[in-house]
Amino acid sequence: MSEDHYFSARPASADERRLIRVTLAGRELSLEVAPGIFSPDHIDLGTQVLLRTVPAPVGRVLDLGCGWGPIALAAALRSPDVTVTAVDVNERALDLAARNAAAAGVGDRVTVLAPAAVATDAVFDTIWSNPPIRVGKAALHDLLGSWLPRLAPAGEAWLVVQRHLGADSLAVWLADQGWGEVEKVASAKGFRVLRVTAP
Repeated sequence: MSEDHYFSARPASADERRLIRVTLAGRELSLEVAPGIFSPDHIDLGTQVLLRTVPAPVGRVLDLGCGWGPIALAAALRSPDVTVTAVDVNERALDLAARNAAAAGVGDRVTVLAPAAVATDAVFDTIWSNPPIRVGKAALHDLLGSWLPRLAPAGEAWLVVQRHLGADSLAVWLADQGWGEVEKVASAKGFRVLRVTAP
């Protein structure tokens, strides 16, 4: 297995930065990307499906697996009152997400952190995630099992997962964990969007 995955802490590929033009929350932005992160050339299809599906976020938002930041930035741009915590294990992605938040004018409301740096008592009203399915089922279950319990009592998590990479089995697993509600709210371009509520 190659050492250079988007879920590596320190990508082995050269850190060659470049700008891409994207549209998030109706705004044209020029944002920084680099090799060794998830979807370094564009906003990936799953994230596009998620952002078209989710309602405007409220309160404290968590972007779990933020990459270079499209979900975190979209949340902050759509709802000027939210604060966003953007989390990733990839150090290069964290640097890019922080720089991109500043470039988009939302750096004061987007905090970019490694998972261990998030306060253990932090809770979130909204979780948006295109989770790293390719880490494997056990690691994915561990990841979601660590972060979904941080939902506030009336909170909602919205996850986008490829159908052929286990979206339906993930929905069953989430329901078996005792979440309040697990609902398939959208299906498009080979992806499902799951809505999960706090117990």
